[in-house]
Amino acid sequence: MARIFQAKKKTPLNTKHFEVKVDKIDHHGTGIAFHNRKPVFIDGALPDEKVLIQLVEEKSKFAKAKLIKVLKPSDKRIQPFCPHYAQCGGCNMQHLSSDDQRDYKALALSGLFKKLAKQELPLSETLSDETPDYRRRVRFSVFWDKKLKQLSFGFRKKQSKQIVDIDACPILANELNALLPSLQACLSQFQHPERLGHVELVKGDNTNIVLVRTIKALSEKDREQLAACCQSLNVTLYLHQGDEALERMFGEVGHYLEAGVTIPFEPVNFIQVNKKVNEKMVAQALDWLSLNSNDRVLDLFCGLGNFSLPIAKKVKSVIGVEGVQSMVDKATDNAQLNQVDNVAFYQANLEQDISHKAWAEQQFDKVLLDPARAGATGIVDHIAKLGAQRVVYVSCNPATLARDSQSLLAQGFTMTRLGMLDMFPHTSHLESMALFER
Repeated sequence: MARIFQAKKKTPLNTKHFEVKVDKIDHHGTGIAFHNRKPVFIDGALPDEKVLIQLVEEKSKFAKAKLIKVLKPSDKRIQPFCPHYAQCGGCNMQHLSSDDQRDYKALALSGLFKKLAKQELPLSETLSDETPDYRRRVRFSVFWDKKLKQLSFGFRKKQSKQIVDIDACPILANELNALLPSLQACLSQFQHPERLGHVELVKGDNTNIVLVRTIKALSEKDREQLAACCQSLNVTLYLHQGDEALERMFGEVGHYLEAGVTIPFEPVNFIQVNKKVNEKMVAQALDWLSLNSNDRVLDLFCGLGNFSLPIAKKVKSVIGVEGVQSMVDKATDNAQLNQVDNVAFYQANLEQDISHKAWAEQQFDKVLLDPARAGATGIVDHIAKLGAQRVVYVSCNPATLARDSQSLLAQGFTMTRLGMLDMFPHTSHLESMALFER
């Protein structure tokens, strides 16, 4: 007899408020409680707290909940310093002191390596900085409400596409905060504000940069109005209109001076948001590599040369490899600007087979990897073939670092150092660095 498939009816979500006791937090800074033997993830909750929650999602193996009220607060809970904290989706750890934030992040890093890479190692000293307005680049969302005829300018709400209006951000460089009132007023008066996409601000060592992205090309009137505003602010202005190429309308090309080299960049290029921690990170990477004048070094995912150029000043030669050709071109220009002639940059997709590449047929004494959040899948499996005795892996995602570490360990390397870098204070994001020796 034929059986007719019947979809299983969904159990309606129980949205009643109930109490739970929080056991721990995960590496995303989210509190974890258990209800009916199932983990419940609660943003903003801390270990040992009794909280009132409301479920917002329930799966077979876990649930997510909204924090309604803290009934019994942790001794570690403090008052967030930002007035937008409760709505903004940015800094999710302000309810902890800076010291406690770093302690929890370090604990999360150790826990991930113990779980995923089966490695237990005392962490090196955390690299951090107490500068409150540490952030030198930011992206603001912009939305024009046709009904209200009002411009929203700010950051996305937690788990929402709605925008929290921001007139100042406490962790943003003061020089960038100072630009906000004039920019907001200017954009609100546009003839066609509905064409706006978002606004990016970057603080270089020589100039402050404004990048306005639009869905369609601006009208001549709006373009002139924006130019007049930015000229009065004495900034560098870039436009990225629809599918057109990036256009620098006026102002200097931005650069930063760190680790003894000058790195020019455009606002679409990746640079670390925290200048002082980046300086410490580069210095530690060079120290852990134990460089000498005879070394041949390979820098994978090299970007603009953040590591390559300082390394080149201490070794025989450096090869930098990056997936984006425009970044390779800029890194090459940056080497010439800094009069560094013992470094060469190449483009390659590091997720694919690189054995046929001329640079990959060479042998290297040291290797540095600094991939994006997805990690170094592909190239990490071939590190031993390159001959390196020391490998420094810098990561913005400890989970993929722990995963890729398994490959390096299987290739005969031993992890001898592991450290946390507090590149993003007041958020759950952390930078990490590991040293592998063979």
